[in-house]
Amino acid sequence: MTSFLIIDDHPLFREALGNAVRLALPDARIFEAMSIEDALHILSVEQGIDLALLDLSLPDATGFSGFLRLRETYPRLPVAIVSSEEDQQIVREALALGAAGYLPKSTSKRELAQSIEGVLSGSVSVPKDFVATPLRRRADASKALMVKLRELTPQQLRVLDLLRRGYPNRQIAQELQLAESTVKAHITEILRKLGLFSRNKAIIEIGKMDLPDPRSRPYARLDRGRPQ
Repeated sequence: MTSFLIIDDHPLFREALGNAVRLALPDARIFEAMSIEDALHILSVEQGIDLALLDLSLPDATGFSGFLRLRETYPRLPVAIVSSEEDQQIVREALALGAAGYLPKSTSKRELAQSIEGVLSGSVSVPKDFVATPLRRRADASKALMVKLRELTPQQLRVLDLLRRGYPNRQIAQELQLAESTVKAHITEILRKLGLFSRNKAIIEIGKMDLPDPRSRPYARLDRGRPQ
């Protein structure tokens, strides 16, 4: 029996999404969560959930932070995003992070059911009008970003690594034994050096890259005498 986890804080949409799931698979088991914390609890006690359907706007998550927490804790769980936000750049960012699909909330119940069936069969479902970024342009942007990463200090690389794994500032501060204000200052400087306008953009762009090792000799040399 196929099992789903619907993560959305709006009861009416959880019901509508559940109806779409049952239209695709009448015998499906459906679990519901109103937050990322709820979802993580359900996943810890329920085995064999086949697909999570995640809204980006939740009480304990902003942007892609909730998606990243799920992927960090359960990397093998397919997660499809179901959102009222239909901006193509956000769709691209979701797919770049590894979303199993991106389903607009404006989609009809029958279309949602078809998209869910497609995700379960292994295809990546996207909005009808979605236009992917050309591979050449993505490759050029990645190369330019790798060059900029060399400008980061070892501590900034450590902060960036935790940032892309979905850690909030408070948890980054705890992991690195820093003041939260210091973490915020590091993130501001990281975004400036990388030429990115938000932490979400940094998470997207760095998500699939191998960061330089902060213990490598060039970074260790550059970091001497710098405040941590």
